[in-house]
Amino acid sequence: MNTSILKVLVIALAATAMVGCKTTKKNDAADTGSNQETVNNTGTDSMADKDWSNEFVGKDALANNPCLKPRVIKFDLDRTEIASEFDGMLTCHAKFIKMNAGFMATLEGHADERGTREYNLGLGERRGNAVGDMLKAKDAPSGQMSNVSFGEERPTCQDSMESCWADNRRVEIVYSEK
Repeated sequence: MNTSILKVLVIALAATAMVGCKTTKKNDAADTGSNQETVNNTGTDSMADKDWSNEFVGKDALANNPCLKPRVIKFDLDRTEIASEFDGMLTCHAKFIKMNAGFMATLEGHADERGTREYNLGLGERRGNAVGDMLKAKDAPSGQMSNVSFGEERPTCQDSMESCWADNRRVEIVYSEK
């Protein structure tokens, strides 16, 4: 069998397996030190509507408030527009940033391996700017946010296939104390 046909079949099988599945990807803070979680559009929006005002202050909020645990915004190929599914998540993070002057949010922009190094660095920066603009629109102070682009240099997945590339097209929100 032709290897290109085999590759297409493997990709089609993987895509079929993922359709309709509700998945949550979570990296243990002990493993990576960053406690990242990616969620789909169900759940985060309803969390943003809940009154978490007592749960948005301090370091414990980052660990205990389920509204703040998702910290990865994914993007379509060669795009900087933020999908509506991330609106609730970004509302939560804007509240946290606004209520915690002692914290900085670094918006780490990433791209997949396609494109030149320079283009991907620029794309990562534009994605970080888009997330920063959305957070500012939700009243997060710009002085508590910074943007850094890693382009294709820090992939979460090393395989050269669409599902892997999709994971690498992202902005991660990373908090640090001032």
